[in-house]
Amino acid sequence: MSNLLKQIHSLRDIRSMSLASLGELAREIRHELIKTVANNGGHLAPNLGVVELTLALHRVFNSPVDKIIWDVGHQCYVHKLLTGRKDEFGTLRQFGGICGFPRPSESIHDAFGTGHSSTSISAALGMAIARDLKGENHSVVAVIGDGAMTGGMAFEALNHAGHLKKNLIVVLNDNEMSIAQNVGAMSGYLTRLRTDPMYSRGKEEIEQLLRRIPIGSTLLKFGERLKDSLKHLVVPGMLFEELGFTYLGPVDGHDLKAVTTILNQARNQKGPVLVHVLTKKGKGYRPAEENPDRFHGVGPFNPATGEVIKNSSAPSYSEVFGRTLTRLAQQDQSILAITAAMTSGTGLNSFARLFPGRFFDVGIAEQHAVTLAAGLAKEGYHPVVTIYSTFLQRAYDQILHDVCLQNLPVTFAIDRAGLVGEDGATHHGLFDYAYLRHIPNMVIMAPRDENELQHMLATAVQHPGPAAVRYPRGTATGCKMDEELKTLPVGQALVLRKGRDLTLLAVGSMVRLAEEVATVLASSGIDAAVINARFVKPLDENCILEYAQQTGRVYTLEEHVLQCGFGSAVMELIHSRGLTGVTVKPFGFPDSFIEHGSTSLLLARYGLTVEQIARSISESFVRKTYPRKLRLAPS
Repeated sequence: MSNLLKQIHSLRDIRSMSLASLGELAREIRHELIKTVANNGGHLAPNLGVVELTLALHRVFNSPVDKIIWDVGHQCYVHKLLTGRKDEFGTLRQFGGICGFPRPSESIHDAFGTGHSSTSISAALGMAIARDLKGENHSVVAVIGDGAMTGGMAFEALNHAGHLKKNLIVVLNDNEMSIAQNVGAMSGYLTRLRTDPMYSRGKEEIEQLLRRIPIGSTLLKFGERLKDSLKHLVVPGMLFEELGFTYLGPVDGHDLKAVTTILNQARNQKGPVLVHVLTKKGKGYRPAEENPDRFHGVGPFNPATGEVIKNSSAPSYSEVFGRTLTRLAQQDQSILAITAAMTSGTGLNSFARLFPGRFFDVGIAEQHAVTLAAGLAKEGYHPVVTIYSTFLQRAYDQILHDVCLQNLPVTFAIDRAGLVGEDGATHHGLFDYAYLRHIPNMVIMAPRDENELQHMLATAVQHPGPAAVRYPRGTATGCKMDEELKTLPVGQALVLRKGRDLTLLAVGSMVRLAEEVATVLASSGIDAAVINARFVKPLDENCILEYAQQTGRVYTLEEHVLQCGFGSAVMELIHSRGLTGVTVKPFGFPDSFIEHGSTSLLLARYGLTVEQIARSISESFVRKTYPRKLRLAPS
């Protein structure tokens, strides 16, 4: 750790430093960020871009008395370094170490837990209202990126804050990007604020002009109308002013003196204030500056070259999805692709390049993405909505009401399903079966590998109603890929291995694990059947009931929470059919939020490795007499 950074023991040390010393500290912080993220992986480019802004925030405001809320929170690493966690920073995103997102249980300086976009202004307004109700007097600051401003929730909060006139500061960190390049009218508006020389004029010039107008009732009214007209013409940030905010900026976010000055102005201003700060994503590290989207969230890499360290040559599931969808779209003109600011992350770069008129990046607006798809489907198209599992949660009502209620042919490609590793509780995709399975008309599939993924995608786009294909993060298995795409019979499972002692009923990423468990059990003389369910909804009722009757023991395996998941669906089926004498034990994740850590470590922690599952089954196994045939109870 560098010299000045070692001397930071409290935020008072930041406030006592000279601007020159803070500039040197900023360089040391960037070095620490690059070194740590190169080793652990993480969100590098966003954090490199907010070094000076974070220093200025902690120089002006008195955390934790003053509340600083980081939108999304992937840009909080500098904040963590400065608020008592620099000695633990090497454990960033590691199991048992500090989290990559704000976590109030980790530090009193993390004012609000975040991990999803566009929430900070709402939370900050709630805190400002609470402050006033309690008769307290401190600042509340929301730091939100321009990408997060594409989310409708941010505008709902701006609208309410402007109406209430509470003392509230919103810092708009404008780096022209969310993860990839921003899209939409708001992006264009902010670009004009950054670049139009007309916007360099301020309110002072308007006031000077008006002071020259002779005072009189008629002229006074004329002067006020003239003032309003001129403000709309030349004052920057009029959108925010019309929402009830005082607009300050734009200001160079890497100029410590300028940012400190404008934040002090904002702190002393009454009512809601928006501070427009211009930053460069990836600032100070050339590979991240040149490829900010690639270094937004990155795995371990070589800091000297910026090259990401790959452990496998196999493609990612996202890449397989993108290639397959492009192939399907070449054959079917009705297929469209929609994503929410995740073009690269979801593997859609090639699709966007080849079919620009059939590709839509809506920004960080998952609700809009789903209802946009519903509108397209209503007019005869087949949209494929590609969103991470953890973010699709945000569009639950739109899935239910706008798509499934009308039984529209929309495919949901659910990326990052299951564990996502070091991003932790805010990003694990462990709830999608639960929030989709109970919705009428929905079909849910989960592939065992990338070959099955391509067939499931082909099945989904041929299905006349809503269908979801759920697949994991990261590198695929490297299995052999079929050249011809197949359409799977909806709701049909696949028996991979017959057995008479028990049934292993697995779905998605757990199918391969189930096959390995069966091999281990066989070495102990236990004959296990293995079934690849393929469909979480509808279940293959005949296959499941047949094997449940034959073996009397069913073990379900899923990379999902147990509540309302795949195992629950199987138990509901067996109970609804009155099948008595059958033991069902589900393997999955408990009713808790799963912490951050490597996927392999987390699977082991929750008893989901081959050895742990095989041991659990073996210890509870008591051989029964065969042949055996159970009967369905009378209905």
